[in-house]
Amino acid sequence: MTSRMTGAGGGARREAVRIRRATARDAKRLTALVIKSRAYEGQYASVIAGYRVGPDYIETHHVFLAVGENERVLGFYALILSPPELDLMFVADAAQGLSIGRQLFEHMIDEARDAGLTAVRIVSHPPAEGFYRSVGAQRIGTVSANPPAVMWDRPELVIPIP
Repeated sequence: MTSRMTGAGGGARREAVRIRRATARDAKRLTALVIKSRAYEGQYASVIAGYRVGPDYIETHHVFLAVGENERVLGFYALILSPPELDLMFVADAAQGLSIGRQLFEHMIDEARDAGLTAVRIVSHPPAEGFYRSVGAQRIGTVSANPPAVMWDRPELVIPIP
């Protein structure tokens, strides 16, 4: 899948975006994207402290990344098939607002459909709930905090797979 994106502020520069299956060799770059994410600063930092996207995780699950020029990682997602859940979805801070998240989400829907899924569960990072609702996910509940791993309640959503 290839599309185009514009630079921040709607500038004239366009960059091709390609979504491809992640390989074990991408593990360090995906881990770096998670660790550097501003979405997990402050009160949320404890969740990603020491977090690692390992080669074994990539080989076990459906992990796809969006890459730009020179294979620059713009974002990624991880879909678990059984039980169906969007386990991870991150967009690089520099690529926020450029529709990378929407492209990854649409790709995830296609992957889920191809796998025969009828719905995918999403336990959302609280600040990301609005994004998931904007792409069609419906809130079905709340997942309670689970200290010390997660210190806050999280929205639970589901996305029907057409």
